[in-house]
Order: sequence, then structure tokens, then C-alpha cells
Amino acid sequence: MNSAGMLAEAFGRVGEAVHAAAEGLPPDDLNARPDDGANSISWLVWHLTRVQDDHIADAAGTGQVWLTQGWADRFGLPFDQEATGFGHSAEEVAAVRVDSADLLLGYYDAVQEQTLAFVHGLDGRALDRIVDEAWSPPVTLGVRLISVVAEGLQHAGQAAYVRGVRERL
Repeated sequence: MNSAGMLAEAFGRVGEAVHAAAEGLPPDDLNARPDDGANSISWLVWHLTRVQDDHIADAAGTGQVWLTQGWADRFGLPFDQEATGFGHSAEEVAAVRVDSADLLLGYYDAVQEQTLAFVHGLDGRALDRIVDEAWSPPVTLGVRLISVVAEGLQHAGQAAYVRGVRERL
């Protein structure tokens, strides 16, 4: 398996976890928070998708799906359209509410499609390209992509936990 195949497999596992956490849930369960300081499934999936969208678009030199495909308008969130959820307060987390799992997963799937198209075109040499010089050492594309996968899996796991809590109530 080459590096593009490994990355596609890793992003595919994030997608499986995201779908398992959110598919088929009604809005009450998607938007529920275990307590006032916790994250909802809606926020977790929205945030991990926004981060993936932002980072892949930057690395690929394309526009974010959130903006280019009208997802920001469909969600209608009370934030700047560039917001990804980093640094959100409890009140901002609570403001991320969706009416259906289809909306949440539709956005995720659109970002996943762009992500897979990008990673399938990569070779090992491309992964050494510096994509962020604000860090020491500078961040390579390979490190950035692994970070996106790691964050995606972490937040998808948190969403699965919240789903499990809701199912036991």
C-alpha cells in the first residue's frame, strides 16, 4: 500500500466512525449535551468536519466546501463563516444545532469526497511539503494530515460516547 492508500484508509475510518455516531439520530439526541459544559454530537461532528474542510482546502489550494457548496447557509450558524469551533465557549457549542443527521452527514460526506480526491493524488514526496511555518519545527503536509485524522477520530469517538449515553437514558 502506498502513502495515498494509507491516508485514504485512515480518512475512511474517520468517516465510518462519524456515520456510526450520528446516523439515524433525531435532533434531540444530536443536539443534546451531557451537561452544560459538554459537547453535543452536532458540535463534535460539525467541528471535526470544519477542521478537515479548512485544513484540506488550505493544503490543496481549493475553497472550503463549507463556503463553495453553500453549507454555511444551510446550517445558518451564528458565527463568522470561517469559524471552525476552535476556542468555542460553552454558549457557542450550544449554538451548533442541527435539524437532522442528514444535514450533518451531508456536509461531512461532501468534505470527505474532497479529502479523498486530494489524498489519492499524493505521493510520498508531497507529504514533505511545508504547509505551516508558524510552528517550530514547521508542519509538513504529512504531519498536518495525520493531525486531521487524529482529531477526527478523537471527536468521532467522543460523539459515539455521547450517543451511548443518550441511548442509555
